[in-house]
Amino acid sequence: MSTITRRLTTAQALVRFLSAQYSERDGVRHRLIAGTWGIFGHGNVAGIGQALLEAGEDTMPFHQGRNEQSMVHAAVGYARQRSRLSAQAVTTSIGPGATNLVTGAALATINRLPVLLLPGDYFATRPADPLLQQLEHPVEADVSVNDTLRPVSRYFDRITRPEMLIPAALNAMRVLADPADTGAVTLALPQDVQAEAYDWPQEFFAERVWRVRRPAPDPSELAEAVRAIRAAERPLIVAGGGVHHSEAEAALKALADATGIPVASTQAGKGSLRHDHPADLGGIGHTGTAVSDDIARTADLIIGVGTRYTDFTTASNTLFQQPGVRFVNLNITAFDAHKLAARPLVADARTGLDALTEGLSGHRVDAAYEAEYRAGKARWEEVVEAAYRADDSAVPTQTQVLGALDAVVGDDDVVINAAGSLPGDLHKLWRARGPRQYHLEYGYSCMGYEIPAGIGVQQAAPGTPVWSLVGDGTYLMMPTEIVTAVQEGLPVNLVLIQNHGYASIGGLSEEVGGERFGTAYRYRAADGTFSGAPLPVDLAANAASLGMDVIRAKTVRELRDALAAARASDRPTCVYVETDPTPTAPPAEAWWDVPVAEVASRDAASTARERYEGHVADRRRHL
Repeated sequence: MSTITRRLTTAQALVRFLSAQYSERDGVRHRLIAGTWGIFGHGNVAGIGQALLEAGEDTMPFHQGRNEQSMVHAAVGYARQRSRLSAQAVTTSIGPGATNLVTGAALATINRLPVLLLPGDYFATRPADPLLQQLEHPVEADVSVNDTLRPVSRYFDRITRPEMLIPAALNAMRVLADPADTGAVTLALPQDVQAEAYDWPQEFFAERVWRVRRPAPDPSELAEAVRAIRAAERPLIVAGGGVHHSEAEAALKALADATGIPVASTQAGKGSLRHDHPADLGGIGHTGTAVSDDIARTADLIIGVGTRYTDFTTASNTLFQQPGVRFVNLNITAFDAHKLAARPLVADARTGLDALTEGLSGHRVDAAYEAEYRAGKARWEEVVEAAYRADDSAVPTQTQVLGALDAVVGDDDVVINAAGSLPGDLHKLWRARGPRQYHLEYGYSCMGYEIPAGIGVQQAAPGTPVWSLVGDGTYLMMPTEIVTAVQEGLPVNLVLIQNHGYASIGGLSEEVGGERFGTAYRYRAADGTFSGAPLPVDLAANAASLGMDVIRAKTVRELRDALAAARASDRPTCVYVETDPTPTAPPAEAWWDVPVAEVASRDAASTARERYEGHVADRRRHL
């Protein structure tokens, strides 16, 4: 081993180490940490901030954020667009800057997407105690606010001595590049340690390549899965986000083409097959299509590919109703592969799908089954057309906004959403043309994700038209990164839908007996409720004040023209539209379990409880 050392601060060493890390899959190399987002305070300005300045843009590109949570969302959007093969780091000061990371970290870990978090921390040497923004704990003196990141991180370490960075940094890269273990990784950095010098071994800065493996299925598990599929009369594939992370879309298409097995998709998996593929049934579960959910209820075998089986997918365990239904789960993590008492097939999605296609050579589902689901698909397409259809002079409904956008986008455009009523409408109605077009964050369904994620996608795929779709509730949560898009010249398109409140939760509140309490953006009425006139806010003016070009659209015709103009623009552009609240989305085709008050004095809640008890009777434990 070489004895050559280099004297650097801990922060300088970390930045140089990160600049030499690469991932590799299928022989293609990617920079593992492609850039660093940051907001500087006393906890990182003289450490990581100085190190980034000294390293320069060629060594580590720097991106200036406006909100710490938003920076994580942008990094997550970047990583998802890059199929988890490249990630970004986020640095913050101590105190509120660090705790603002928690929501973004939870989102990243829940969605299995890599992001490196580098929050500042209190002095390791404690020359002053307490210091500014320090949380004092009466019995655990080594606790800091950064400990809130422990439960939402896949790996956490606090670097209290410079030499601790070497094993911690290597472990951080291992987790970020591990397709079965990735998520948020946190290295908490005390501000004095960041600035402390150390003689680092030169080997620490050598180029390292972290290979992203594609594990093949165990032969016995594969044989069992093939037997189960061959024996099934009504199999259904449920495609999850793992299909996209593995870039396994072509392998899934090959399996569907060869066997005729239909494919339904989760929110994360939508677009795994192009919308017009004969076997693509669209979304599944509470926000799914009628054809997907009808086939799911009668399926005798569910083949999960890269899915976590959330309650929206399983309709809170009421969807898969065939008495003898069984599951085969292809997943890179054993944790997910064993869900619902399934036959596990622990493998990379693409490798596993290729193996299944080979093992099922010559097998095809019955022609009558194919005819059945294709007829259901055709009927649902008529539902989509009806929801999109609109008079040019009319004020558009929300689904007609989606129809106007559907007419404008190209195959490579990316549509981003995360929360509100839009995810349900999109899952049911959107015609995904390409594998990266449908970008829904529905693992954490975090309001405020859409705008910063659009920035991350633009960074990951320059020149790609990006559409961040938000309602007024989501916009008011986190519009600040509009400034970043303007600063960086990233032409993110914002479609801002004004409907004066929390439309999704308002509808849910009505369904569960809550009578839309506290969900409208209105003045207080005489009775104290928020049922007065709409608030006189001008969100379009707000977006313009942050530097966006803004186009207001009042009719369907104006909306189409505005969307086309936004797509052609090379500047961040907001299309603002106030929608007709008339419901035009198809109703839910499956249930979602939101418990209703068991006793209540109001009729709405009592009636909702009766409906709830009827649905609860359909819940199953799949054993």
